[in-house]
Amino acid sequence: MTDWLYTYPTLYPGILLKRYKRFFADIELSTGEMITAHCPNTGPMSAISTPGSPVQVSLSENPSRKLPYTWEMIEVYETVPTWVGVNTSLPNRVIKLALEKFLFPELENYNQVRLEVGYGQEKSRVDFLLSGDSRPTYLEVKSTTWAQGNLVLFPDTVTTRGQKHLRELTALLPRDRAVMLYFINRGDCTAFAPGDSRDPIYGQLLRQAIALGLEVLPCRFEITPIGIRYLGLADLQF
Repeated sequence: MTDWLYTYPTLYPGILLKRYKRFFADIELSTGEMITAHCPNTGPMSAISTPGSPVQVSLSENPSRKLPYTWEMIEVYETVPTWVGVNTSLPNRVIKLALEKFLFPELENYNQVRLEVGYGQEKSRVDFLLSGDSRPTYLEVKSTTWAQGNLVLFPDTVTTRGQKHLRELTALLPRDRAVMLYFINRGDCTAFAPGDSRDPIYGQLLRQAIALGLEVLPCRFEITPIGIRYLGLADLQF
C-alpha cells in the first residue's frame, strides 16, 4: 500500500533513555551516539514515554537550532506493537492535507479552507474554518495518544484550553456548524471516549456540546516510520 497521507523525512531510530523538563528527551541512536532531542509534546504523555522504548527522531537542517533532533514517535505495546506519534505540531499539518484531498465524507460542501481564524467571546482561534455553499464549519483538532486497551481517551490531563474551545464551539450552535476532530495518533485503537478520570469538566462540556449539536469525528491514523495513513473513524463510547 502506498496511500500515505503524509510522508516523513528521513528518520533515525534509537532508544529512549529519559524524558525530562517536558521539552527534552535523551536518546541513544542505533549508531551508539547519545543525543538530546526536542520533545514537541508538553503533556504528561501517559504510557508513551517509557525508558527503553524504541523511538524515531528527525534531523533539522536549520543550523541555528539548539536541538537539531526532534522526537517524532515511540513504539509501545498496549495490545500489539504500535508506533505512536509524539510530535503534536504534526496533526494539524496532516489534517490540512486531508481537507485539501476532501478525505472526510462527513465534512462536505466546502471549497475554502482557512487556518487559525479568530472567533468567539473568549478570543479563541479555530484550527480550520471551512466555507462554501452551506453554513460555515468551525473545525477544532485535538491529538490524542492515551490508551486503555483498544480505547483511546482525551484528555490525559486537565486542559483549561480544551474546555475553552468546547465552550466557544458550543456558543456557535446552531447558527454555524461546529466539529471536534480527535486525531488518534496511533493505529491500535478502535474506540474513543472522553478522559473523565483526568478532566471530568472537559467530559461534561463535551457531552453538553454534543447534545446541542456539536459533531465529533474520532479519526484513526496509522503511524509508521515511513508515513501516516488514515484508517477511518473510531467508535464513540460515552
